Amino acid sequence: MELIKNWWWKIAGVVIVLYSIIWGLRSEVPALPILHESIRNLYFHVTMWFAMISVMFFSLIYSIKFLRSNSIDDDLKANAFAQTGILFGSIGILTGSLWARFTWGAWWVIDPKLNGAAISMLIYLAYMVLRNSLDDEEKRGRVAAVYNIFAFVIYVVLIRVLPLFTDTLHPGSGGNAGFSNLDVDDRMKWIFRPAVLGWILIATWIAMLIYRFDALKRKKIISEL
Repeated sequence: MELIKNWWWKIAGVVIVLYSIIWGLRSEVPALPILHESIRNLYFHVTMWFAMISVMFFSLIYSIKFLRSNSIDDDLKANAFAQTGILFGSIGILTGSLWARFTWGAWWVIDPKLNGAAISMLIYLAYMVLRNSLDDEEKRGRVAAVYNIFAFVIYVVLIRVLPLFTDTLHPGSGGNAGFSNLDVDDRMKWIFRPAVLGWILIATWIAMLIYRFDALKRKKIISEL
């Protein structure tokens, strides 16, 4: 009973992701110009970004909590969620590049969202470099927390705000119609929406594993002093 209590959301995440992968590849999709069968990448590319922004938001929350509590656990969780966000953001860029190759004819194009995604990843990679450059735990936590807050704000501006006012090839931005206006039928929504939830659960699970590993490593270092 205790195992089910602690693991139900992890099991749910695995089941939902498997469901979205299997039916994402097997189900029928609308015949749209340019996109054709590549629209299936909606289940894999877009969901990565939903998962990324979710864990980056969790990282932001824990950074704010650290500034209020000075608890090293909060700092470790903020770092773990940020690392997971970088992982999912990188996968999002790779799947997006693959999609661009088959729909826009190039692996990378000059597009506000693509460039914003790349810059955001560099900003968060700089967050990791900043953390590793400081030895004092409390100082590292405070500096990293403040940086993380600004990084998240810049990320939202680059990914969500600027593309609304500039020309972009992405649906739903820069005057382009969103997928809901491109005849994405209910069958796709029944796969896409659960896929978003499933990948968020998996991303959270990965982040908590990273946190537990870092906490154990810190505990071992302290015991050896």
